[in-house]
Amino acid sequence: MSRLDFTPYRRSTVGFDHLFDLLENKVRQNAGDNYPPFNIERRGDEEYRITLAVAGFRPNDIDITAQQNLLTVHGRKRDDSPEGQMLHVGIANRGFERRFELADYVRVENADLADGLLTIDLVREVPEAMKPKKIAVNGQTTKLKAVGSGDGEQVDAA
Repeated sequence: MSRLDFTPYRRSTVGFDHLFDLLENKVRQNAGDNYPPFNIERRGDEEYRITLAVAGFRPNDIDITAQQNLLTVHGRKRDDSPEGQMLHVGIANRGFERRFELADYVRVENADLADGLLTIDLVREVPEAMKPKKIAVNGQTTKLKAVGSGDGEQVDAA
């Protein structure tokens, strides 16, 4: 098991404990279960797509739960009885649970199951109050020279 040591970063940062704990827990929890396989794709500045290969699952067999900073995809195994005698079983029909940690303000926009692939579209929507904004110092306005004034008089550009 590889061990990550974030001690140098913990000494020089404030408020990132949750991030470091998350990374350390993921290393510990990585038990090697890679079922079902998945891709994570960045589709734009604020858009992402998770694609899981879930061959043999129907939409009713899959539950997707989004809660604050956590997306859980749970697949239930069906109890279908084969019509004949199975000589080889190579298609996995087992239940699964995949968890994805989401950043703040990331929400699920859409989920679709087609051709054995479950696609989950995500978008990050930062609230207007959280976006950066310009702050005027002492309430001053910017002064610009008026066009065509030869004496250099000042005009407020507020």
